[in-house]
Amino acid sequence: MMRRPMQAPPMNGPRFNEWIQSPKVRVIDHEGENLGVMYTREAMEQAREVGLDLVEEANLARKSQKTQEIKEIKMRPNIDDHDYDTKMKKVVEFIEEGDKVKVTMRFRGRELSHGQLGMNVLQRVAEQVQDVAKVEAYPRMEGRQMLMVLAPK
Repeated sequence: MMRRPMQAPPMNGPRFNEWIQSPKVRVIDHEGENLGVMYTREAMEQAREVGLDLVEEANLARKSQKTQEIKEIKMRPNIDDHDYDTKMKKVVEFIEEGDKVKVTMRFRGRELSHGQLGMNVLQRVAEQVQDVAKVEAYPRMEGRQMLMVLAPK
């Protein structure tokens, strides 16, 4: 039989002792040693034996952590100026959000024999974003595509 606590549940801050609602908890003792996962009731008994409270810690670091995604922008070697400008706005937007950008230059047909055109476009991209990004993977050919990866500075 579970005894009812006399005090009110904590409204803010971490839950402790009987207010912990998880059936199992990972227990870390007062010296910082990991004792492993155990049932909450068992963990409370161990805490009482050494005269301590069982306190639930929220993992706030994981909630505030931003994962870095890889966004892809596809271009062609003979891209028009307006199309290029539109794609460059997206590249800068992605970099400012903290994401990596993979710029893919796709070649079709005879364009493959003019690889220098694609290389010139990718160098132009790298120069244009050099203030906000660094080139993480320099342009390289993979089949009919030329790839370059940009990362935020």
